[in-house]
Amino acid sequence: MSRWTGRIASIAFTICAFVPCGASATAQQRQPESGFVRLFNGSNLDGWVLTNQSGPGYIVDKGVLVAPSDGGGNLYTENEYSDFVLRFEFRLEPGGNNGVGIRAPLGGDAAYAGMEVQILDDYHPMYKDLLPGQYCGSIYRVAPARRGAPKKAGEWNTEEIKAQGRHIRVTINGKTVVNTDLNRITDRATLLEHPGMLRDRGRIGFLGHGPSRVEFRNIRIRDLSNPEKPNTAPPGFTALFNGKDLSGWHGLVGSPPSRAAMTTEKLAEAQREADRDLAKHWTVINGVITYDGKHNSLCTVKDYADFELLVDWKIEKGGDSGIYLRGSPQVQIWDNTEGSGAFYNNEKNPRTPLEVADNPPGQWNRFRILMLGDKATIFLNNVLVVRAVTMENYWERDKPIYASGPIELQHHGSPLYFRNIYVREIPTVRSTDALR
Repeated sequence: MSRWTGRIASIAFTICAFVPCGASATAQQRQPESGFVRLFNGSNLDGWVLTNQSGPGYIVDKGVLVAPSDGGGNLYTENEYSDFVLRFEFRLEPGGNNGVGIRAPLGGDAAYAGMEVQILDDYHPMYKDLLPGQYCGSIYRVAPARRGAPKKAGEWNTEEIKAQGRHIRVTINGKTVVNTDLNRITDRATLLEHPGMLRDRGRIGFLGHGPSRVEFRNIRIRDLSNPEKPNTAPPGFTALFNGKDLSGWHGLVGSPPSRAAMTTEKLAEAQREADRDLAKHWTVINGVITYDGKHNSLCTVKDYADFELLVDWKIEKGGDSGIYLRGSPQVQIWDNTEGSGAFYNNEKNPRTPLEVADNPPGQWNRFRILMLGDKATIFLNNVLVVRAVTMENYWERDKPIYASGPIELQHHGSPLYFRNIYVREIPTVRSTDALR
């Protein structure tokens, strides 16, 4: 839902210019363009799910979807969408306030758990102190919109939201107000506060509440999703596994403290021995890293500092593994009712997941791991299971997590399977997104 600083409890306004559309609204419920499908049928809320209902929620008034002044809540599509073009029209009363959730989960605050594209009469005097990321068309507190595109309150506006990978473009009344690559947003506070901007799919929703009426019509969508190509990195990411061999990986040698204590010659000798044994147990079969459970862990040759990591994993019944970040254990993987995805070895900070999101043994799972400083945010199967939790240094409890280190696939004595391993390094110098 939309937010602003210092919102007053009630709004006094004149609505003589804002009249219901009457019979003309139904006539303007146009047939969608070629390739688009209608999300709102103009008659009822079939295909939608209402959460956090206020008053009557949303209603249909003569072909128009309405968040009435005494209602609202979050109205989500039943279906989830990844890449898409969404088109609709909206009309606001003076001071009107709503938003469009994209790639949002059904629960939580869409502005943080997903993304919210702001819908707001930001010309109204009550919004004179808004931050740039709160104006109409902005991805709320993530990417600010250029101003001046919306019409005055009481008039219909057209809007298009195009989401393709990390590229998000928002157009209002034919003017592009946001055109951003989310991968270019490297501000630590923004990334930690808005983990949902990393989600690659979710629901579309209208996020509203009173006390002003907001209307929508001609809501339609074109699905741009394409099947994922195995072991092919999405834009902005680098593949850590090529699907053919274990280039870029080697056998694990000891722990970070033990490696640091070795001479250059001793470390090189130990690494050669670990790599000789690796090939007997870690193999590539049909595009999958396959482990027999009888050797040691696999780790990247390169060290990483701050990054976003995608990795698909599968275990068998009773399986146990994990993902080491910067050479320290571990993002837990196991067949256990506690669930995977959290920091099993934490002592002072949370060590269990927010939710259990594992698929059953024998089925594939996907981690999305964001590592920033000493904190990590983790999605498992598109469910947020860890949010900005401090990862402790297992090897040296009196020290913070290492500034950099390898990514490791942990051996724990059971067969393991990994594929689609991608990393996006995040520069350590603070920067903010710029519009193009």
